[in-house]
Amino acid sequence: MPTYLDNHATTRLDPRVLDAMLPWLTERYGNAGSATHGMGREARDAVDASRARMAAAVGADPREIVFTSGATEAINLALQGAASRHGMREGRPGRILTLATEHPAVLDTLDHLARRGFSVERLPVVPQSRPGLAGRIDPATIDAAWDDDTFLVSVLLANNEIGVVQDMRAIAAIVRARGGLLHLDCSQALGRMPVDVDSLGADLASFSAHKFHGPKGVGSLWVRRRGRPVRIDPLVFGGGQERGLRSGTHNVAGIVGMATAAELAVAELAADMARMRGLRDRLMAGLAAGIDGLVLNGPPLDGILADGTPLRLVNNLNVRIPGVDGQTLLATLDAEGLAVSSGSACSSEQPRPSHVLLALGLDDDHARSSLRFGLSRFTTGEEIETAVRLVVAGIARLRSFAG
Repeated sequence: MPTYLDNHATTRLDPRVLDAMLPWLTERYGNAGSATHGMGREARDAVDASRARMAAAVGADPREIVFTSGATEAINLALQGAASRHGMREGRPGRILTLATEHPAVLDTLDHLARRGFSVERLPVVPQSRPGLAGRIDPATIDAAWDDDTFLVSVLLANNEIGVVQDMRAIAAIVRARGGLLHLDCSQALGRMPVDVDSLGADLASFSAHKFHGPKGVGSLWVRRRGRPVRIDPLVFGGGQERGLRSGTHNVAGIVGMATAAELAVAELAADMARMRGLRDRLMAGLAAGIDGLVLNGPPLDGILADGTPLRLVNNLNVRIPGVDGQTLLATLDAEGLAVSSGSACSSEQPRPSHVLLALGLDDDHARSSLRFGLSRFTTGEEIETAVRLVVAGIARLRSFAG
């Protein structure tokens, strides 16, 4: 079996989640939209119960949860749906703010909206030259960039490459004072830090089940209905499922799996965080002891926010090894059975330097010489020791060839 440390790309399905899903893949296969018979009503009830469980896991009301095929669809529904509604109401496109370090699912969606006439600005984050806050955005930057046409801000709560956690309450206060909408990409956060969408001050929030030990092919969008209800337009039309926001036959097994995984993520959060943090720090110590010149990308491992939340995801490590080509090293490690990456799984088909690391001020060579490690609930101490041994040996071998 490979040593898998690429858990920002995807996580192993928890066996307990699989057990919850199996009946809905076998004998309980009714369509949740067929309420004229018992099997259909049984499936509908399972979706409704899962909606309530997913809502409870993130501090939402069940009526605010819209199930989708994953975070990418949820992000598209949030951004394009809000933009469409704004354009219809105002009679003209508006302006959207985001961070230069966002996931491609956000950046590519906003590029599409820009081609439709919306104005999009990618805001800079704190550079690596200020490591104590590297990767964070100063909330004042959002305030300064706001103008009368701005109506929407999209922010990745916890970055998928460098693990930095944004100061969402400060950002939300600015967006709310300006009368705009705030979308949070929470794909990397659930199961790795506390997530309460209401207390974070968001209006829209997207989730992906396979990032927290649920199944692939299912996600959800939270659309605020309490206090200041949010209206967005649908992208998919047909049967009117999900209150008309996402038509299509429900993936009952996937929805049950997502809700189960979310419940487990919350119930086991404290223990999982403590364990992943310890293993992550052990990985860093081992790599630093065996590799000359190793540098941490992103914020410090021990940074703490004012509310006690870690400044960096406890399962994340991103390092650069000057003088070593990351792609060559990845190929070497893959041959040895170690699964790690150099950045987002959604951009791995395009061999360009990480846009996140470039946004931190790193040059192409430093960005290309970086590795990203992602730990999970199932990562073991033995896997950490194996990873240290393989990476240290691989770098020594590559440096000997270069010398």
